[in-house]
Amino acid sequence: MKACIDRSNCISCGLCAATCPEVFRMAEDDLAEVYVDVIPSGAEATAQEACDNCPVSVITIE
Repeated sequence: MKACIDRSNCISCGLCAATCPEVFRMAEDDLAEVYVDVIPSGAEATAQEACDNCPVSVITIE
């Protein structure tokens, strides 16, 4: 599984990084970013939770 963020519409709330720090983090420009190529098997559920709870729906999981 892979995660992707539409950073142009990110509102910098930090929810994804707080929910799944194994996949998401806040970058130097204060926008969220995905910093792994593949979601680790132990983080798939929390990555999906971050996607489902993003207030502006900018995260996709494939």
